[in-house]
Order: sequence, then structure tokens, then C-alpha cells
Amino acid sequence: MVDDMKSKSLVFLLIISLVANAYFVLLEEQPSFEEEQVQEMQARINTLEKENENYKTRINQDNKSLQSYASQLESYRKRVFELESNSQMCPAGIEGFATLQGPAVFQKIELERSGPFVVENVSEQGALLNLSVEIRPGKGRILVQTTPLMGVIFQDAANTAAFVAENKTEKQLSGSDIIFSISAPDEAPGVDGPSAGALMTLLTISAIDNSVRLNDSITLTGTIDNEGNIGPIGGVVEKAQAVKAGGKTLFLVPEANSELVTYKYVERKVGGFTLIERKPEVVDTEKYIEKNVGIDVEYVNTIDDVLRYEK
Repeated sequence: MVDDMKSKSLVFLLIISLVANAYFVLLEEQPSFEEEQVQEMQARINTLEKENENYKTRINQDNKSLQSYASQLESYRKRVFELESNSQMCPAGIEGFATLQGPAVFQKIELERSGPFVVENVSEQGALLNLSVEIRPGKGRILVQTTPLMGVIFQDAANTAAFVAENKTEKQLSGSDIIFSISAPDEAPGVDGPSAGALMTLLTISAIDNSVRLNDSITLTGTIDNEGNIGPIGGVVEKAQAVKAGGKTLFLVPEANSELVTYKYVERKVGGFTLIERKPEVVDTEKYIEKNVGIDVEYVNTIDDVLRYEK
């Protein structure tokens, strides 16, 4: 009887031991659902950080290339002016002026204290820049004066804008200096990028050709290439908000930006947890901005499309 009781006790203890070991093994070896989510997010963060470093390297390389190109271009312009002057073929200098406001996007950084930690919140905001161009007799130079300072990519956009305007108006500018002036609100940090290229082209054309009169209620955004094609930009919604706040009634946007990715929050149950996911949704940019921002939007592909709205 005693032996039978001992046997049952040993079996009972063995079962408890097996159950306990299985519990601890499962607890230690298999991460919880939350741990899996953290690991997945950390892996994505690591990947994004590597991509960000690659992009920074490429941007630095591109900036160096653009600086080299800008220097070469200025040298060529100077040489053309000297050759034309020596041969007495230098065209007469042109005089003109045009100005218009255009949108830009800048990053706003706010510091928020959370207990012993300081969290850096970065958001994108739109602002209207005051852009103007003055053309006067000179040596074929393209000059940019900005407040705050702009980068070399902006200088490259100015060169392209002048080139396209010269072709569209069929006016030789080698005997003229083109001076672009850009000023931003005090709270805006340095802005760089080619997204003002189309607007700078329009300004230059208007300064050369008095028949192109600018409508102050219209503005635009978009890059420009040597053929006069208008390319995509970033921050189109933030720019639209700035344009609306500035009292404009029509915003011309590159057709390449006709699709906009928005996000909506969707809840789903996984086990005993409720997950909230941001799901992307592609919408028409014109319809989205007109509904949510409240300003008319039209798509443009070329500088010729833009000129139709200014006549």
C-alpha cells in the first residue's frame, strides 16, 4: 500500500515537472507576440537607416557633380560673351522684371520633453516664397540671391529656367544678366531643390516678353528640364495648404503628381490583441486637394501648358 502511494506520488510529481519544464521552455524559447512585433520593427528601422545613409552618400555625390557643372556652365557663358564681344556680335542687353509667390516645403523640428527624455518631432510644412527675376544688360551671368540660403540644386534649376526661357522667347541672353531673388518667411530654414524650376521659367519668360502678364491669383510648382517639361515634386498637399493660405485661387501641379498616397487607420484582431495599421490608399491628387484643402487644382505637363493660364 505504501509502495503504491509512493508510485502515485512519483507519477504525480513527474507530471508536474514535465508540465513546468514545458511551460518554461515555451516561455523562454518562443517570443511573445509583442516581442515579435518589436523585433520586426527594429529590423525595418535598421533597413531604413541603411537606405538613408545610401541616399545621403548619393546626394553628396550629386551635389558635387552639380557644383562642377555649374562652374563649367559659368565658364562657358563667360567665354561666349568674350567671343561675341570681340567679334562685335554680342546681342543688345535685355531689361525686364517679374515677380510671383511660389510654394515650398520645409521641415519644422519641435522638441518635446517626456519625463527625463527629449523627443524630437519632425513635421513638414508649406510656405510661400517671394520669387522675382530681374534681367539687365550684362555678361550672360545667372545670379541667385536668397534669404535664407539655398543650395546648389536651386542654382542648377535657375540655369535650366534661363535656358528654357531663352528658347521659348527666341531671345539671346548672352548680353544680359539674369538675377533671381528668393525670400522666405523668417521661420523657414534653408530650402533646396528643383521644385521651383517651372515657376522660375515662367518668371523669366514674363520678364523677357511683356505680353506674358502674370496672374497673381495663380501659382505653380514643378521641376523643369531643358525641353520645357514639368516634372514631379514632393509635399504637394503641404504646398497646396500654403497656396490656399496665401489667398491664391488656382494651383498648377505637375500631372506626374496626379496620384497621391494617403493613409487610413484600420483595426484588426490578432489573438487577444487589437492592432491599428496604417494602410496606404491611392487617390486622385486634384480631387483630394480640392476637397480637403479647398483650392482649385489643374495639371500641367509643359511650360506651354502653364502659359495658357497666364494669357
